[in-house]
Amino acid sequence: MIVTSSFQDLHVVKTDLAKLQNNYPNQFTKFINAIKLTRQLQYGFQYMGCLIMGEDAYRFLPQAQISYVLSIYEREMEKLKKDAEFSEVRQLLSDHKQISYDNICKLALGNKPEFLVGPVLVS
Repeated sequence: MIVTSSFQDLHVVKTDLAKLQNNYPNQFTKFINAIKLTRQLQYGFQYMGCLIMGEDAYRFLPQAQISYVLSIYEREMEKLKKDAEFSEVRQLLSDHKQISYDNICKLALGNKPEFLVGPVLVS
């Protein structure tokens, strides 16, 4: 899937992430922990976002996977999906999914918007 993001769109997301961090620090921490787990397992951020948002994640399923580890990961994402204290993160993901969960996660990790501008292949 190819996604194109403008600097303006990315800057809005970066601002919303800063608001989330300031206003809902526990939710932001849970989100960052999910992102770090995803990165550690070398799964895609798009896969993580689809799982949390209850979308079809099959096309983003990690190629190299150990079924046991994947099942534990999916359970953890399901917990976040159902967590009432994760609602602001889900709202942020929903509001900005057009720029991709991948870009949202990269911004949350501290990447600068100017480095994410333009088309990108999300897998």
